[in-house]
Amino acid sequence: MTAVLAALIVVVALLGAPLYAVIAAGAFLGLWSTSDEFGLRAQEVPTILYERMAGSPLFVTLPLFTFAGYLLAESRAPARLVALSRAWLGWMPAGSALVAVATCAFFTAFTGASGVTIIALGGLLYPLLEKDGYGDRFSLGLITSGGSLGLLFPPSLPIILYGLIGKVDVDQLFRAGVLPGLFLMLVLFVYSALAGRAGAVRVPFALPTAFRALRDAAWEVPIPLIILVGIYGGWFTASEAASVTAVYVLVVEWAIRRDLKLAQLPGIARRSMILVGGVLIILASALGFTDFLIGQEVPQWIFERMKEHIHDKLTFLIVLNLFLLVVGCLMDIFSAILVVVPLITPIALRFGVDPVHLGIVFLTNLEIGYLTPPVGINLFLASLRFKRPVMSVARATIPFLLLLLGALAAITYVPWLSTALVRTR
Repeated sequence: MTAVLAALIVVVALLGAPLYAVIAAGAFLGLWSTSDEFGLRAQEVPTILYERMAGSPLFVTLPLFTFAGYLLAESRAPARLVALSRAWLGWMPAGSALVAVATCAFFTAFTGASGVTIIALGGLLYPLLEKDGYGDRFSLGLITSGGSLGLLFPPSLPIILYGLIGKVDVDQLFRAGVLPGLFLMLVLFVYSALAGRAGAVRVPFALPTAFRALRDAAWEVPIPLIILVGIYGGWFTASEAASVTAVYVLVVEWAIRRDLKLAQLPGIARRSMILVGGVLIILASALGFTDFLIGQEVPQWIFERMKEHIHDKLTFLIVLNLFLLVVGCLMDIFSAILVVVPLITPIALRFGVDPVHLGIVFLTNLEIGYLTPPVGINLFLASLRFKRPVMSVARATIPFLLLLLGALAAITYVPWLSTALVRTR
């Protein structure tokens, strides 16, 4: 009967059942097949999940940072930030490409979703790149690739979620992601300067224009500084920073800028909370499934099997990267964090991998997974936004994907990039 039910769950999953339902069904099937007191344990699961979720202050940050990101995306802030970046960076070689990379990273850091960045900024950045002499294929590949770069910068939702699930200090993860995130941006920028130099034009630097753009974006520019200085200066915690950010963005974009009307706010809140609600539902299901796996000592079993073939930390990291790239192209980043992190964390610790470094490697892999066929989400979103076939988008991203894989190798095998700004044990 257990085998029949397991097969049924697989079939339902292949037919397109929601991921949370598949995970929850797997958890209850595991409990039913391994416990003589299934009814009692099943009744305890919702209580345990509620206590674990409601008892964590980090859960407050998820809806608040997401709401702030959606407010920014729905306002005219993207246009102001693009104009600011263009005025100050456009004179550099591949300045427009740097503008695209920097603006995408900023927005993805706040929304936690590369799709929002591609949809919100694609219509601004694509014409800008074409106007400045970049080819169609290059522009398409750069925007699609740049959409996920901000996931390593605070206040990225995947970082917060990883800290919660992996039991790693979120403040340390925020610090750890800065250098690898900048490194990924640098890699794309250098490639843009080399590959896009033919035909690309520079925007002459004009101090009056630059200061006018800075004045126009004066309310948006301090947002990252408020978060970083507030958290690392000891003024407030990560959850309090989320509250401050949400209130600040709301006041700026609605009351001061007047980009948003009062009637728009309920719709923006609803759309942002749909994303948060989906994450929380998957989280509840995944926590239940994870408890079952840990109770059955599955991580220990995997570790013992791996020891038979893997005998050192370097080999483990190679296998981990290959595994996570496959996970990244098959699952969205939130689901992957919730399902995979509890399994790999105890194994990585036994091989001596720093937990903060592991988090950055994990998130970088999944960030790249957004570009990896067959189901890299950025490919489909860019296809929808720019009305291009998915395969055309995939071909445009190949050079960027290869470069990011090289950067991933550096981040993985040079732990200093992740730990330099963190006080490790």
